[in-house]
This record gives sequence, structure tokens and C-alpha cells, in this order.
Amino acid sequence: MPARYPRPVGIAGLLFSLCLLLIAPTLHALELEQVREGFPGADRIEMAESQWPVSEVRSGDELLGYAFESVDIAPIPAYSGKPVNLLVGIDLEGRVVQADVLGHEEPIMLVGIPESKLEDFADDHVPAHVNDRMKVGDNLDAISGATVTVIVVSDTIMRAARQVAAEQGLIADPSATPPARVLEDVFEPADWETLTGDGTIRRLRLTHGEVDESFVGTPAEDYLHTPQPADRTFIELFYTYLNPPTAGRNMLGDNGYDQLMDQLGEDEHAIAVMGRGDYSFKGSGYVRGGIFDRIELSQGNTNVSFHDRDHIRLGNLGIEGAPTFDERDIFIVREDAAFDPGQPWQLELLVRRASGPLDTEFSRFSADYSVPEAYIERPEPPVEEPIWVQVWRDKAFQIAVLGAGLLVLTGVMLFQDVLARHPKILRPLRLGFLVYTLVFIGWYSLAQLSVVNILTFTNSLITDFSWGSFLIDPMMFILWSFVAVSLLLWGRGVFCGWLCPFGALQDLVNKAARKLGVKQYELPFGLHERLWALKYIILLALFGLSLHSLGTAERYAEVEPFKTAITLRFQREWGFVLYALALVAISAFNHKFYCRYVCPLGAGLAIPARLRLFDWLKRHRGSCGTPCQICANECEVAAIHPDGRINANECHYCLDCQVTYHDDQRCPPVIKRRKRYEKAARMASGQSGVETHDPGSAGQRKLQRIPTLQEE
Repeated sequence: MPARYPRPVGIAGLLFSLCLLLIAPTLHALELEQVREGFPGADRIEMAESQWPVSEVRSGDELLGYAFESVDIAPIPAYSGKPVNLLVGIDLEGRVVQADVLGHEEPIMLVGIPESKLEDFADDHVPAHVNDRMKVGDNLDAISGATVTVIVVSDTIMRAARQVAAEQGLIADPSATPPARVLEDVFEPADWETLTGDGTIRRLRLTHGEVDESFVGTPAEDYLHTPQPADRTFIELFYTYLNPPTAGRNMLGDNGYDQLMDQLGEDEHAIAVMGRGDYSFKGSGYVRGGIFDRIELSQGNTNVSFHDRDHIRLGNLGIEGAPTFDERDIFIVREDAAFDPGQPWQLELLVRRASGPLDTEFSRFSADYSVPEAYIERPEPPVEEPIWVQVWRDKAFQIAVLGAGLLVLTGVMLFQDVLARHPKILRPLRLGFLVYTLVFIGWYSLAQLSVVNILTFTNSLITDFSWGSFLIDPMMFILWSFVAVSLLLWGRGVFCGWLCPFGALQDLVNKAARKLGVKQYELPFGLHERLWALKYIILLALFGLSLHSLGTAERYAEVEPFKTAITLRFQREWGFVLYALALVAISAFNHKFYCRYVCPLGAGLAIPARLRLFDWLKRHRGSCGTPCQICANECEVAAIHPDGRINANECHYCLDCQVTYHDDQRCPPVIKRRKRYEKAARMASGQSGVETHDPGSAGQRKLQRIPTLQEE
């Protein structure tokens, strides 16, 4: 007995089925309505014969074009690591007629730049042909702050459209392997036996018995046919491809080969056919109709028939050991046949036999041919250039300038002890580098690193990691690579103190404020130390959100003002601008307030930085912190503990403490050492003071008293 379901379950199932029936036409109408933007006359959509989910757009029985979602065909990772999905339509001429954004997870577009700008950018591809070269900054306007995204969107539209157009026969397949090239400098003298032995010359022999057997069961089997001995030769054909010098020069002689090559146009080929026996491969039909109806060449799906204009009579062969033939001819394969010498081809012989007063039966015999590999060069199959290669090429100038800047910074790190002894060089160098970081790296190149990059990277490791999504922005990739190395060598401070554009903006604002006499406010060290934890809490919260939804985490990552202040250059909604300006304003009287307490990126860099290999920041053991507090009081981010220890997790590597470390006018241990040297010098000279030159004494010399350490 069949199982019976409870009545409520049955009713619910019935209602669900009715709902599906009601909404099904709506879904179809919605899809049809979507494509009507590009195909106004469309009235129905059908699935096309395709390896992808491609739809045929029709008006009645007329095919208008094809529509498809780009993510099914060209899922190119964008800045977020996920592809942008677009609805693309192409007509039968291979022109893009529609490009609509269906979905994306780009952080700059989710919060920041209006999505309408991305939609307008996609529309700019209408009515480009799929073979057109669309280039951002050339025939396409970029979107400031979203350069990587728009480059990916453009490549996605064109690549998906090109692949569908090629598959549906609207254009030639761009991924098809180019034809092989004959090596014109490869020649070996050879006789007939050698060339027939190595496959350069091929042979087809048919007997009367084999031909008769092919007509068995047809009306031509016995009609007006005079039987011949079964083993009697019906035809013996020899054929070869003459373009390779080893074949052509040996067969025709040097003069004959050169004359033949002169007659051939570009991408034209010559086939020599020689025959003997009872059957003629030429026949006489070409005399009346101009077409050789007994012989054809086929390659793949292409059949080549020869006309009288494709025919050249072949005289006596110049090759040693050649047999005598009843017929010797050369046939030209023209350019429109798209003949590829690197692919196998067949010489086909058609034998016709009468089957009635007006009827004829045909039998077809094929002979295979492959050009010896020694005669040709096979080109590499075309590989579509990854999008990141084009981006790196287009940004060569920016890459060069960034590379030069990173080289300078590497020099600063390696020779920091030397520079710290020369503050008149180090300080203007650092000031200039901060301007370079803010203006070039930040506002010009838009290469502000962000905690979003960390979240995207960790998410990609969990899901589907691809180098392409990270290589697509060369400036960011190079910076992250440099930062990764600097973290292991010196810690977080190299980035935070030298390469962060927003950090540079705060630093420059604070320096200007100090010049203007703005009073500085510092929190008590105990409170300051506990507030360090805030940025780690923010980082952990964002990381937890990213495990649930990367898009949500990217929205909450707006706690970083980088997008507003650097990427969009304060051209944004007033709420975001006020937030960024407030942080910049606070930095005028509390140096790098945001970096100290709020920045999740700094927290994310500080964690792996604990593995740093070197600790090159020097301290005076027994003096720094107890009792001297000069460096601790002057540290711009208060990264030095009262006991003199430098907290590498908070240090921004400005090197101010290293300048003080070597300053014999400010650092007490160095002052003591200087005074000992001076005292020893005075004692050695027998004087009670140090002899110095007074510029106002007209060349006279006098002794000045050296102050004691307590007086200092």
C-alpha cells in the first residue's frame, strides 16, 4: 500500500508547486527583459549549442545574437579576488550590444565609488567588436580609485564575448594553433629511394580487384564492365609536398624549384602527383569544365578541388632513380584553403563507373600524407596573455619610480648608523621620503595598503588561491612583497614609518603643526599602553567577520580612513570625509593618534613582525630609561617604555632615537665620553681648556670652559 503523507504536508507541497508554476513565467520574462536592452526586438530565448550556458536571442525564427553571463566563460579574479559577473550580449556581426553588471564584491565599489560609474563603464563597450582592442585610458575612461576593477571588467567583457563569438563561428578562433612553417634552409640531397623510404614521397597502388570490390552491391557492379585480372595494376600514384627544399629541389632541380616558388603566392602550396597504370588521375573532364574531377585534397573539414588555373605540367623529373610515369603534374593549393603543412592531409582519388545510361557511381580512395617533422617548424599554440602582464606593462613608469624609492629606503635601513650620525642628511631625506610616499605612492599611484588586503589574502588561502588576483595591481604587489621582507628583517616600523601614505599625511601635518607652535598632548603611558590593544581587537573583529562574509568585513573595514583620504582624495560622502579629517586634525596635536590606537593594518603587521631577524636600534645599557628619558619623551609614537625598552610592535622606525644615540650634545653617555676625550686632550696639551677659534677675534685664539654633565 503506498505511503500516505499527512494532510498538512500534502497541502504545503501543493502550494509550493503552484508557487513555482506562478513564478516560472516571471523568471523567464525577467531574463527576456534583461536582454531587450541589447536586443529590443527579442521575443524569446533558447539555449544555444555551446560548452557554456549561452542563450540564443531570437525574434520569431530569426536569430539576433547571443547572451550569456561572463562568470561562466571568463571568471577573471578582480581586486577582491572574486570575478565581476556581467550580462553580455553580442550580435551576429560580433559586436557587443549589451554589457550589464550583475554582481561583484569589489570593496571600492561596495562602499566608496557609486556603482553607477561601473555600470556606465561597462556600457562604454557598446558597440565594440569582439576583436577590437579596448584599453583603459585610451578608448575607455578609467574610474579614479578603481583602476584595477575596471581593467578586469573590460577584459572580462571582451574575453567572454570573443570566446563565444569564436565558438559560434562569428569570428576565427583566436586560440587556434597557427599553421606550421616550412623550413626553407633545410635541404639534404637525396635520390628517389631515399625520399620514398623516409615518407617524403608517398605511394597509392590500386588493383582492378580492389576497385571492382568497391562497386560490389551497387548498380555499377556489372553494368557494361569488362573484368580485368584482379592483380592487374589499376593505378599507381606517387605524390609529395613540394614546398620543402629537400622534396622540391631534389624532384625539380634548383631552377625548377626556384621557378615554382616564384609562382606561388603567400600561403600557397604545391603538390606533385605522378601516376601510371590503366587509370588516369586527371581524366579529361578538366578540359571541358576546367575542374579536375578525379582528384581532391582534404585536410580536416576542408576539401580542396583543383581547377585548371591550379595546374602546372611537370616535365621530366630531375631526381635520380625515379621510375617512368604516364602522368606528372603539379597542383596548387591556394591561400583560401587555409592549408596547414603541419597537419595530416589526404589525397583522394575518385573512380567513376557507369551504372546506367545516364547514371554514375563513384568510389573514393584516400591516401594519407604527413610532412616529415624535419621539414617544418611548429609555432607554439597561442596563449592569451594574462591580464596582469598587460597591467604591469602599462605601469612601467610607476613601477620604476616605486622601485627607485624602495631602493633608497633599503639603503636607509642598511646604512642607518651612518645616517644617524649625520642628522642634517637624514632629516631632510626622511621629510622628502614622506612627501614621496604621500604624493606618489598614495595620491598618484593609489597604492595604499589596507587591512582589506590581509583579509582577502587569508580568505583566498582558505578558498581558491590564485596569484593572478594579486599580480593584477603591480604597485600593491611590489609594496606587499617589500613589506613582507622588511617585516622579517626589521619589523613593522619600516612600512608604518616610511611607506604608509596616510601615516605620512599625519606625520607631515604634525610637523607643520609643531612649526606653528601647536601644543602637543600625550596620554599617560599607562593609559597609552592599554589603548594599544584597541587596534588588535578591531583586527580580530574584522577577521572574524571575513570568515563569515568578506563583503561585510570590507564594509566594516571603513574604520580605516585610507579609502577616503588617499584612494578617493577626500572626494566622498561628507560623513567619511569628516571622519578622515578628524583623524588628520587629531594628529596635529597627538602625533599619529590613528596609527597608535586604531589601525588594524598596523596590528596585522605587528603580529608576524615578532619573527623579525634583526634588532639594529641601539640603546645605552644602564643609561637609557634609568635615568635618561630623552628618547622616551621625544619618540613620536611613544614606543619607548619608561625603562628604556623599545617596543618593536609600536616602533615606526623614524630613527630619531638613533640620532640622539649618537648626539654628543644631547645623549648623556655620549656627552660623558666626549668630555673624557676632551679632558684627555687638554691634559695631553698641558692646558686647562679647549682651544677654539673665535670668529670675531680677527684670527686670535682663546680658551673656552667646558660645562660639566650636571650643568648640561
